Amino acid sequence: MTTFTAPDWLPKVQDGARILVVGASGGLGRTLVDMLLSGPAPIIGAHGASKRHPSTDPRLIHLMQSFDTAADCENLIKDFVSKAGGIDALVCLSGRIHFSGHWKDMPADDWQRDMDVNLNQPFYLARAAMKAMQSQGSGGRIILNGTESALHGGSSQSFPYAIAKRGTECLVEGLAREGAPDNILVNGVRLGCIASGFHERWHNKTQQDMKDRVDLIPLKRAGDPQEAAALVIYLLSGWAGFITGQMIPLTGGDWL
Repeated sequence: MTTFTAPDWLPKVQDGARILVVGASGGLGRTLVDMLLSGPAPIIGAHGASKRHPSTDPRLIHLMQSFDTAADCENLIKDFVSKAGGIDALVCLSGRIHFSGHWKDMPADDWQRDMDVNLNQPFYLARAAMKAMQSQGSGGRIILNGTESALHGGSSQSFPYAIAKRGTECLVEGLAREGAPDNILVNGVRLGCIASGFHERWHNKTQQDMKDRVDLIPLKRAGDPQEAAALVIYLLSGWAGFITGQMIPLTGGDWL
């Protein structure tokens, strides 16, 4: 079994970067916002559908918005642009599994909700963010989250989620092609088993379930949310200016 030890340095974004984090109240979102706040002085939109990020740092713009329609997604982008004076990056980390049983028994409403949260809403958000970035004429970054299991058909309990996230991979490539002339870079993170609480929250996994899952990973541990947050920040940084249209895996060797 390997262990994670945080290094003594952090990737950094440009001072004053205006970054909207959708899903900032989840385990990974909170970690990302905290890591961004420990670096230079960005302006961060911390979005939550029903919960706020706990920080009271004055650099945070707290945004509460549920997404029932495409207009709701567009209004969130407009709200952040208005309050921050523009948008340099969108990081969409929201995701959910509405039904934890076998997909054969999944109600149609739960299927539709999975598609809405995990594919439709990221599309509407990214489209609105790209439009705002193009209007500014100063480029930008868009980062969406995926899952490694999307490449392998998902599982019987996460099949719809994996389908939506496979669609996200197509979305990343198409948006990257569209945004390139305006220096808007679009990438995604293809996450494996990250210890962010996602599996316990949406799949009701026990500690033993998680131990059994980790045993399948070659490195014999789950990824730390800080590792995922650092990867996202790298993609937001000046060192990632020649990366677009890519899904970057963070899996510990899972599926090898």
